[in-house]
Amino acid sequence: MAVSRSRTAVYARRRKRRMAQHTHDLSDEQWAALAAEWQGCAYCGASDRPLQRDCVQPISRGGRYTLANVVPACGSCNASKSNDEVTSWLRRKQLDERAFLLRHREIGVALALRFPAPDAASD
Repeated sequence: MAVSRSRTAVYARRRKRRMAQHTHDLSDEQWAALAAEWQGCAYCGASDRPLQRDCVQPISRGGRYTLANVVPACGSCNASKSNDEVTSWLRRKQLDERAFLLRHREIGVALALRFPAPDAASD
């Protein structure tokens, strides 16, 4: 069988390899709690659209799907951010960088207490 050499297929294979290199441990329960805490898109605040899982630190830059690295994002923000660094993307879009970072931290601390890391539970 011939391997597709289209740009899309090449990028899909690269992403699949990157995804396989790391453990992604975001459970469905954690995702539901994240979405409930944010009450909409973490970036623009839209609550009338379906939300997608967006990695604050993109997978292409070493991020992974974990409670501390994922935020809910509307499709528009998720596609626009792509694999950009979140703070520079927020500035370019003229969104409130400080408000996002503070809210991300607050929610992260609250959910870390609710869902302790497996290593911390054994201490």
